[in-house]
Amino acid sequence: MIYQRQGQIPDKRHIVFRSTEGNLYHEELFGTEGFGGTSSLLYHLHPPTMVKEMGKPFSVRPEIGIEENMKALSFTSMEMEPESDYLSSRKTFFFNDDLQVGMMCPDKSMEEYFFKNADADELLFVHKGSGRCKTMYGTVDFNYGDYVVIPRGTVYMLEFDTAENKILLIESSSPVRTPKRYRNEFGQHLEHSPFCERDMRLPHSFETHDEMGSFKIMIKKKGLIYPYVYENHPFDLIGWDGYNYPFAISIFDFEPITGRIHMPPPIHQQFEGRNFVICSFVPRLYDYHPQAIPAPYHHSNIDSDEILYYVDGDFMSRNNIKQGQFTLHPGGIPHGPHPGAIERSIGKKETKELAVMIDPFNPVKITTEALKHEVKDYYKSWMSSPVSVH
Repeated sequence: MIYQRQGQIPDKRHIVFRSTEGNLYHEELFGTEGFGGTSSLLYHLHPPTMVKEMGKPFSVRPEIGIEENMKALSFTSMEMEPESDYLSSRKTFFFNDDLQVGMMCPDKSMEEYFFKNADADELLFVHKGSGRCKTMYGTVDFNYGDYVVIPRGTVYMLEFDTAENKILLIESSSPVRTPKRYRNEFGQHLEHSPFCERDMRLPHSFETHDEMGSFKIMIKKKGLIYPYVYENHPFDLIGWDGYNYPFAISIFDFEPITGRIHMPPPIHQQFEGRNFVICSFVPRLYDYHPQAIPAPYHHSNIDSDEILYYVDGDFMSRNNIKQGQFTLHPGGIPHGPHPGAIERSIGKKETKELAVMIDPFNPVKITTEALKHEVKDYYKSWMSSPVSVH
């Protein structure tokens, strides 16, 4: 992460810091890994602890449809109905103790409450729509193809420009970071990294909200939503500095690594968390050895599941794949290109595919929500005379 400083802050940490009227500002250390990880220091006009009332908590825990899975599965998402309530629009498809993966299709901006995920860092991939993520750190704009990273515990509100929004949602119980192998000991991205700090869009338009009243924040913790009402506006910072804040980066700014022969999936990696990685498949030149086979070789998924979310273009290793479709290839069995994909790829010069891949190193459970959108008999689609999947 990049050190950021916005608004007014004192010369030293943890010292007296007052307004011109003599009022003491309230310092808050914001980190997600105790006192040892990255953090930011926030300076509030009011104590961040003034709770007026609490509502009754309710569950948003995913319902298990398949707990143990060893079958290749596929699911669609583009036909999902939009919902006006932000929390109701969030649908989990897959989960384990490390992460949750799903979709959300909100058709209006958040207006009646703010949201804070105290369980997980959130990674939003914007498939359709545009808007702004408003936080106490400032505003992060997002458009088609953007990843928006929101650290656990960040209070935010989303504003959308249109009613049609399709967003891939990944919740991580650990911090979401860029791959360690792309960073030096100081955290700077190295020359061989497929993206760098210039590609990251940081919070802008920092604004102090000095408002008192009743401000509802819906807080997620251990799969429950706790409705809190605070006396002061949550974005009441006079200033902040540090390394913990939301940001956006576009999948279109990922510069693909290519070679003479087919390169393995780690070259596509963009993020990592505890026990999973996230990769970006983007338009790129194919391998340039005169006898190269651009399609991926068959490989055994022994140590991880593989979840692919197809965004756009013609994904060269799959047949009959649509926008917004998921495939889940479970750990324990090999998988590879669909029939005809290898021959089709030979001699091709480039691909226009766009996809997000999530590789969990612990098996995922499939939810009842996902099963509503299942593509039947997908596991048979590698037959030499493939059966029809629907």
